[in-house]
Parts: sequence; C-alpha cells; structure tokens
Amino acid sequence: MNLVPLTLEEANTLVEQWHRHSKPVVGHRFSIGIQDGERIVGAAIVGRPVARMLQDGFTAEVVRLVTDGTKNACSMLYAACWRAWRAMGGTRLITYTLTTEPGTSLIAAGWKAVYQTAHRAKGWDTPSRPRVPTPQQPKTLWEVSA
Repeated sequence: MNLVPLTLEEANTLVEQWHRHSKPVVGHRFSIGIQDGERIVGAAIVGRPVARMLQDGFTAEVVRLVTDGTKNACSMLYAACWRAWRAMGGTRLITYTLTTEPGTSLIAAGWKAVYQTAHRAKGWDTPSRPRVPTPQQPKTLWEVSA
C-alpha cells in the first residue's frame, strides 16, 4: 500500500460511500488517500479543529477517516496525517471517536486517548440554523503531539 494526495472532493466521495455516521465536510487543510495497487482503499481529511478553543494555528483535527476495511489502512492514514501536519509546522493533531469504537488503529499509530466528552442532551439544530442530526453520544478525544 502507498499514500497518495487527494482533493477534498475525492476524499468526500469516499466519505459518502464508506462512513457509517458522518457526512462529507465543507473544507480542509489537506487530504490523504491510501492505495492498494490501483485501487483507493481509504482517505483521511484533516482540517482546523471543530472546537474553537483548540484553534491555535498549531493544532489540526482529523475530521474524517474512512477505509473499505483493508487491514492496517486506518493506522497508516493516522500516522501519515501526523507526519504531514508536523512537516507543515503543526505541533498537535486530534480526532474524536465514538466511545463504542475501540481506537485500535489510533493506538497502533501512537495516539493517546485524552478524555471523553460529555453527552449532549440536544443537537446543534435550531430554527434559525437547521442542521442534519449527528450521533449525540459521548466521544473520546485522541491526540498525538510533539
């Protein structure tokens, strides 16, 4: 397997096909794909952190990561995102998983679980700004840092 650069449009197409609960994203800093032969088997999209308090210019977030189930593709993508972000001068990379997800690929790539978020009683949807519902359950924040 080898890594390839992807456009946001290419990565979002894979998110639409393979992600279990999240939709494509609007923007990104960069996207990375992983290829097995001629076939793209996964993608990662890295953007600025969703949480405003983490937007310090040196922290980025893996906002989507998808694969077709190819063994080791997830951990290779997480590791590649960290190497790319470090090369760009970044010092911290984060991501979130549902607490029902074990984080095996993150652990394999050298990430550490930091904490679990609180359960949100309501979603982001409001009459003035309607939004598509997303899973409203606790998540685990993972990070890798310099």
